[in-house]
Amino acid sequence: MHRPDARARIVLAVLAVLAAAAIVAFMTLGVRGNWGFVLGFRGTKVLGLILVAWSIALSTVLFQTVTGNRILTPSIMGFDALFILIRTGVTFFFGFGALALMSPKVQFGAEVLVMTGFAVFLFQWLFLRAQRSLHLMVLVGIVFGVLFRNLAGFMQRLMDPVQFQTLQDMFFASFSRIDPTLLGVSTVIVGAASLVTWRIAHSFDVLMLGREQAISLGVPYRRRVATILAIVAVLVSVATALVGPVTFFGLLVVSLAHVLCGSGRHRHVLPAAVLLGIICLVGGQTLLERVFAFDTALSIIIEFLGGLVFILLLVRGAAR
Repeated sequence: MHRPDARARIVLAVLAVLAAAAIVAFMTLGVRGNWGFVLGFRGTKVLGLILVAWSIALSTVLFQTVTGNRILTPSIMGFDALFILIRTGVTFFFGFGALALMSPKVQFGAEVLVMTGFAVFLFQWLFLRAQRSLHLMVLVGIVFGVLFRNLAGFMQRLMDPVQFQTLQDMFFASFSRIDPTLLGVSTVIVGAASLVTWRIAHSFDVLMLGREQAISLGVPYRRRVATILAIVAVLVSVATALVGPVTFFGLLVVSLAHVLCGSGRHRHVLPAAVLLGIICLVGGQTLLERVFAFDTALSIIIEFLGGLVFILLLVRGAAR
């Protein structure tokens, strides 16, 4: 067996055991009373955390594959800013009661459609045309993100302070308040996107070689990249609509997956990133809720660690 492959398989086996241990710990630690109710209640939370970890890890790996850059994540395209703008705009024009009265499924569907539509439009406009430009796409994504944040900030300044304070809680990702009524449709959407990903996964390593090499090796480049970007848009939109804006989580788990596997091959990095995401979210939520009785700071801790990884990658890139 090739040595890097052997190392990656050992790493995947260890990560799978740790992920399973994290799930079992979350489901069983501190259980008192009716096991049937507790396991059902915690099972829906675990499913939500797994869906978010799966979506963010998979979308980050795919986005880095088509862009050929390991410090970029889909969040750079302004997804989090658009999510905040949507929530702020609805509250500004219709009042906070509109969000409270709106069906969670309608709200979820509208946010996913708007964010996916924006991403597909941006990718189609800038990345898939004959004059393909990664730098232009990233720059325009950053500009749109700044525009969305400024528009949201302008409306927030005109709001009633009490209304703004209530709205502000939605601007931070919450892994402990995933709506269980959204898990069914989210599972179907993420499952369909994952199935399409699995069917075209054989071409991911070739795409990493670059556009010209991929075309010369027989990969239908434009169609394949369009498919991957559509998958990325759907997965990021679902994850953001479920828990809120998450900036550095994907970068954190994918970077760790590359380091641990010692290989850039997608058959190793993809499952490793997903397993690391499950360990971080389920294991972290277990520690905060069951061990430290502190259930509000997981997103802050993850974003802090992800930010450090981002700075480290920038410093390493600048040092080369």
